[in-house]
Amino acid sequence: MKDFFKNIKPRIILAIGIIPLALMLAFVPENRTVPYKLTIEELVNQITEGAQYFTADQIADYIVQKDPSIQLIDVRSSDEFDSYHLPGAINIPLSDILSEDLEGYLDQDVKNNVFYSNGTVNANQAWIICKQRGFKNNYVLQGGLNYWAENIINPQKPDDIAPSDEFAKYDFRKAMSAALGGGTLETKTEEVQTNAALPAITKKKKKKKAAGGC
Repeated sequence: MKDFFKNIKPRIILAIGIIPLALMLAFVPENRTVPYKLTIEELVNQITEGAQYFTADQIADYIVQKDPSIQLIDVRSSDEFDSYHLPGAINIPLSDILSEDLEGYLDQDVKNNVFYSNGTVNANQAWIICKQRGFKNNYVLQGGLNYWAENIINPQKPDDIAPSDEFAKYDFRKAMSAALGGGTLETKTEEVQTNAALPAITKKKKKKKAAGGC
């Protein structure tokens, strides 16, 4: 039995854990969501394929390059966000993800939103909700902050016999760590950007419904 669970891929386990959330979306009030865009089978397929992920290396590079096409969204509580968050991130707690006041940030075509939390479950939940509401350009930070701390902030040097590409990855992460002030997860007070002061994002224009039809 232990071997059975050991051989299950992490993404399969994640998909199994997220299926109940997809079912719960059926009970979201009608005026807070639009009809489903994906069936549960299609949703599970997308989760197991991992197409919704940005890697920590990609996000580190985007942050250092100050790429304006990426908007990091921290879905943890405001207290956790104030304690530490990724540079340039905004805070939209998972509990507020259905708020109509925040729809302009989640349903827009100006930037690619990347949800993150400590791991990936909560960020994936935010992604599922947005996916089912028909919102585009939403993604998830693979591994979350736990992976970020272990591999970007404090990268470990590979063994001497490790393949050359492992050393190349280590050198890249070491450079990213230095550029991001590596070795610490502390956030200066003046850098904190709370939910109450979200940046202005222009909402995309809604298409007018065609007359008639069902």
